[in-house]
Amino acid sequence: MSTKLFLYFLLLSVLRACSQTVASEDDEYDDVTVNQMLAPKTHETDATQILNNLLKEYDKKLRPDIGVKPTVIDVDIFVNSIGPVSSINMEYQIDIIFAQTWTDSRLRYNSTMKILTLNSNMVGLIWLPDTIFRNSKNADSHWITTPNQLLRIWNDGKILYTLRLTINAECQLQLHNFPMDEHSCPLIFSSYGYPRDEMIYKWRKNSVQAADQKSWRLYQFDFMGLRNTTDIIKTTAGDYVVMTVYFDLSRRMGYFTIQTYIPCILTVVLSWVSFWIKKDATPARTALGITTVLTMTTLSTVARTSLPRVSYVTAMDLFVTVCFLFVFAALMEYATLNYYSYSARSRRPTCNKTKRSNYSVLDVGPPPTVITLNNSMYWQEFDDACVYECLDGKDCQSFFCCYEECKDGAWRKGRVHIDILELDAYSRVFFPTSFLLFNVVYWVGYLYL
Repeated sequence: MSTKLFLYFLLLSVLRACSQTVASEDDEYDDVTVNQMLAPKTHETDATQILNNLLKEYDKKLRPDIGVKPTVIDVDIFVNSIGPVSSINMEYQIDIIFAQTWTDSRLRYNSTMKILTLNSNMVGLIWLPDTIFRNSKNADSHWITTPNQLLRIWNDGKILYTLRLTINAECQLQLHNFPMDEHSCPLIFSSYGYPRDEMIYKWRKNSVQAADQKSWRLYQFDFMGLRNTTDIIKTTAGDYVVMTVYFDLSRRMGYFTIQTYIPCILTVVLSWVSFWIKKDATPARTALGITTVLTMTTLSTVARTSLPRVSYVTAMDLFVTVCFLFVFAALMEYATLNYYSYSARSRRPTCNKTKRSNYSVLDVGPPPTVITLNNSMYWQEFDDACVYECLDGKDCQSFFCCYEECKDGAWRKGRVHIDILELDAYSRVFFPTSFLLFNVVYWVGYLYL
């Protein structure tokens, strides 16, 4: 009996010891879990209480310090990318992160948390500047995967608000020097409703920065730099502070050199080939001339497709027009040459009697007469059957005149002799020389002056 009683007490002791061990382990586990979760819940509760207290009597319809002093907005812009630039629509696309900083004394708080970093859900609960981009045609805010907005509130009431925007902004391109033109495309913004005595915009130091340009889509332009300005515009609603960022762009000529300039130059040079073709080859020279004229017409039409319909003459218009005139002049040169060649053949006088080198005693007519012109001896027969006397050995139409006043050579005094039948020889020198001179003046004038 005593043995059974002893075993019974021993079993109870062991069970009590085991239960105490398990309870202590559970208490330690509970303490660790509570300690781990108490700290976040404390900060979360603190932040929640701060926001609830700040927004309890906050009126987002009123700007900070209303009726006391103007609200100062410090602005920063980070440029993610620029491009493409459309010359036809006169606009450009820009992707930016737009940051605004101001102080709202109503949002001051006392806490160990110096900064509250919040998401877009808090944006609609406080007052925000009514900033607009004056030269934007359309703008989009990024919403994937969440709205790209950031809001930070400092314990002294300073607020930072940033958002990412893609803007299609207007840029009035001056295309007089196209395609060697340079432009300054502006991005203009200001307050929509608050004049200068209520809201003032200011640039911060190094307020405009740009990302790496490798990802920019400036296909036809080089980015030369940027600059920012501050202006005041006066309207009937008041004086407004207007902020402007200028993006300086310079156009690349590679595309237009390959597509327009080189084909135009080669077409003009091709039109000169007709000067070395015989003037009797009418079909060949006519076909070549018409083909080059039509080619220049096509090139001028294609060159205009990349431009808006401006009323003034651009640098490319001038070059294409001059090239067209050269090609057209080459065709007219052959038309002139062909006309005068035909006229010379049709009007050339024919004499019934030719010059005789040996005279016989049986000749009845008067002896031949020798006349001297320019230290040269020419035989001339006076015969009533010859309508116009021609000087032997010379083309009467091209070098001498066959009329009566030509006999003594007095018609030549004070005149410049141009042989119209040698027009091809003159054109071989005149056309290349004048075109080369035009190119020198054109490129030096537009690139360096």
